[in-house]
Amino acid sequence: MKLLFVVDPLVGLKHYKDSSVAMMRAAAARGHEVSAAEARQLYVADGLARTACEALEVRAGHDWYRVAETNDRMLKDFDAVVMRTDPPVDTDYLLATHLLGVAEANGARVLNRPACLRDFNEKLAIFNFPQFVAPTLVSADAADIGDFLAEHHDIIVKPLTEMGGSGVFRLTLADPNRNAILETLTRRGRRVIMAQRYLPEIRDGDKRILLIDGEVVPWALARIPLAGETRGNLAAGGTGRAQPLSARDREIAETIAPWAQARGIFLAGLDVIGDCLTEINVTSPTGFQEIAAQTEHDVAAQFIAALERA
Repeated sequence: MKLLFVVDPLVGLKHYKDSSVAMMRAAAARGHEVSAAEARQLYVADGLARTACEALEVRAGHDWYRVAETNDRMLKDFDAVVMRTDPPVDTDYLLATHLLGVAEANGARVLNRPACLRDFNEKLAIFNFPQFVAPTLVSADAADIGDFLAEHHDIIVKPLTEMGGSGVFRLTLADPNRNAILETLTRRGRRVIMAQRYLPEIRDGDKRILLIDGEVVPWALARIPLAGETRGNLAAGGTGRAQPLSARDREIAETIAPWAQARGIFLAGLDVIGDCLTEINVTSPTGFQEIAAQTEHDVAAQFIAALERA
C-alpha cells in the first residue's frame, strides 16, 4: 500500500513515544510505502486535493526516518490518508478537514473521515452514551457552573478543543481562584466549557482504551497522575501503566466500537475514569508505544493490519 500520514512536523515527533511513529514503523515493516505531510501542505488545484509530501525511509532508533524524496501528489493516489495532526481543533484544523473532504470526494480513503473530525467533538461525543457519563454540564455561564459546583462540591472544568490536559482545572467550593479560572476558561462568558463531577478514581489512572476499525484493543493504558496532580495525561507528567480491560471497560468499549465504525471513525481513543466515560478521542489517539512496550500486544501492527483489510 501507499500510505500518507498527515502529521505535525516530523522533527518534533518523539521516536520513543508518538503513536504516529509507531504506525509508520509498522507500515514500513510490512512492506508499505510511507509518506508524510503537514496539514498546511494540503491544497486543491483544478478540483483535486493534492499535497507536497516526503517519501520516507522509516527505521528503528532515535534517527527514525530519512527523507528519500519530495513529491507533489494527489491524495487519491494513496491507498489511505491517515490524519494525525494534533489538536487544538482550531480554524486551521477545521480547514484541513475541509480539504481532506475534497480528497474524499475525489476518491481518497481518509482516516478518520473528515466529517467525523469536524462533527464529533472529543468532549461532547460522550453524550451519545449517557449511560456511561458522570454528571456533566456544558455552559459558558459562570453562574450555571457555580450552581453545578455547589451541587457536586468537587468538579473538573476544561475547554472543549484542547488535548493533553491543557486548560484542565479542579475546582472546589473552597478554591479562592474559582471565579478567575471560570472567567479565563469561558472568556468572560463567551466560550462554552465542560464541567464534570470530580472522579476520585483518577488516582488509579485515566484509562485510554483504543478502538481500531470496530475492534477493541485488549489492553488499556492507565495514566497515573503525579502526586498532588489531578491530570493523568502523559503530557502533564502522568505515568502510563498498561493493564487488561475490566468488565466495565469492555462494556463501554464494545458498546461504542460498532457506533464508531459505522460513522467512519477508524481509530478512537476512549478515556475512562473509574466506571465513567469522559472523552472519545478521534483526532490523534495515542498510547500505542506504551502498551506495546509493557505487553506483547503490538497495537501499531494491529492498526496497519486493519488498514490492509480495509
